[in-house]
Amino acid sequence: MKLYIADQTCSQAVQIISNELGLAPELIHFDVFGKSTSNNDNFAELNPMQYVPVLALDDEKKDLLSETIVITSYLADQHPEANLIPARGTFERAQFDQLLVFIATEIAQKHIPLMRKLLTEEGTAWMRGRIVSAYKVLDDRLSDGRPFLTGDKMTVADAYMWATFWHKRSGAHIEHLQHVMAWKDRMDAVPSVVKALKDEAEIAVQHRSQLAA
Repeated sequence: MKLYIADQTCSQAVQIISNELGLAPELIHFDVFGKSTSNNDNFAELNPMQYVPVLALDDEKKDLLSETIVITSYLADQHPEANLIPARGTFERAQFDQLLVFIATEIAQKHIPLMRKLLTEEGTAWMRGRIVSAYKVLDDRLSDGRPFLTGDKMTVADAYMWATFWHKRSGAHIEHLQHVMAWKDRMDAVPSVVKALKDEAEIAVQHRSQLAA
């Protein structure tokens, strides 16, 4: 498998889940601004929208998946023994998918226009308020003492939330949400997360060195 990533993006979630499952996809770095890849693939042919992650399941790149929650859910479904996601067709899975969509729509996507400074002053204040409200929902969820979003074990939802924890970059102040901030500290120490950051940094530096040569 080949996994196309960009540093400090939601592709980190796929890396984390891959690490949890003991998978070792070849990592390929995509330069978001220059639009080049570390292996010289034409990324626009893989994803015309030109954003990561993209997972190529074969060397010919005939079988491709994009969208973070789709890829992470697919990988977790292939290894049910890891308990990273509830079984398909169950009510628990429907609730879990609801959580993933909530993170995607109420947090991840709302950070982006703020980080890119695309909004008016009024729009910026409104969007930041929405993000803080969404994080408050998750803070309430964690307030019962559970270490992770759905209980005692890290899941796909935790990997996705961690990979889109962009409040500092978007100016959304959530430091007062003590349960969310404690969760972030726990996630930072998870071995699969530590490895994801290390591997991402290495391939990003390698790619930038290629571009500078």
